[in-house]
Amino acid sequence: MAITTEVVLARHGEAICNKEGIVGGETGCTGLTPRGHAQARRLAKRLAADHSVRPFEAFYATPRLRVRQTAQAVTDALGVRPTIVDDLRGPDHGDADGRPWREIKTAFGGPPQHDPDRPYATGSETWNQYLTRAMTALDRIINRHRGQRILITAHGETIEAAHCLLLGLTPETRAALGFITDHACVTRWERHVNRFGREVWMLACHNDTSHLANGV
Repeated sequence: MAITTEVVLARHGEAICNKEGIVGGETGCTGLTPRGHAQARRLAKRLAADHSVRPFEAFYATPRLRVRQTAQAVTDALGVRPTIVDDLRGPDHGDADGRPWREIKTAFGGPPQHDPDRPYATGSETWNQYLTRAMTALDRIINRHRGQRILITAHGETIEAAHCLLLGLTPETRAALGFITDHACVTRWERHVNRFGREVWMLACHNDTSHLANGV
């Protein structure tokens, strides 16, 4: 089989809101921790090595600060600036933004995924509304760069949306499973085509953090 389109998704480094358990929307996201910056540099070094072998032909990022700071480390290493896609931002949290996740989940009866068609705070998206938005944005990017190598620095939720899109998961299936995504991890999807012209998406790696070491 030959590889045609390749999508590499990299999660941001550890953020202050992650460490403190704060809902990290536009207000709650205050950037990376020192450890997160170190993780972003390790991630960037790995991606630069990949880029030198087979260049990324498109580079995208999301607008929230923790992702933009991670993307900046990648830009410094690759010399390529990302296109910011607003629809790839994490969920819109409404009144939950900047508040403790423990408080929000206690009031809601669990994380947003547990009741995916109900807003978990006043003014928030539902989990399925977020997935629909992110999956639509990812589908547009993939179709725009068919046959190319695409790099996306984003959120754990973005990686989950990519899996839902490329695995063709139904809303019922999505509610029954999840995906572990560590900070600064790398996930890679490849579209293969065989000698009969059949195309199939294949998950080459998920949550790869082999580039992080010594507790970083």
